[in-house]
Amino acid sequence: MTDEDLVARYAAEAKESLDAEAQKRIEETTDPIYDAKLRAQSLFNLVDSTELVPALLARLGSVRAALDGHGGGIKVESLEQVDDGENQTLDFVLDLTGACLSCGAAPGTLDGIKADLESDKEITTIRFSSKLLDTFDELGREFILAHGSVEFV
Repeated sequence: MTDEDLVARYAAEAKESLDAEAQKRIEETTDPIYDAKLRAQSLFNLVDSTELVPALLARLGSVRAALDGHGGGIKVESLEQVDDGENQTLDFVLDLTGACLSCGAAPGTLDGIKADLESDKEITTIRFSSKLLDTFDELGREFILAHGSVEFV
């Protein structure tokens, strides 16, 4: 086994362990039946509903454990319905709420939210409110702009 194989194996095992722990924490703090109901619904049917944000949260993977565990959440700043002639999808601009605003891990949280939500077939693009940049210290702001895979508008 090469060093690269060993690193890849270790990374896969670590990810599996972290995902299992995150899932355990999510199950402790959420209603799995309600979340399943929300995941089964089209986001288009929830656009003008108070259930839109809970439906987005229900579509998150392990990053949800960080949001829930640290007293944070997401807020929809704006959304646009996109029709390309073949498919209808949604583009969102999101903001973080609660404790996530001052968390040093927020750049990673943003990446996780974007990746999880953009894997949903009804969502084309997740971007974040530029107001978030004001909540980071200078180093955090420089880091997310240089190395983050998220866009601010």
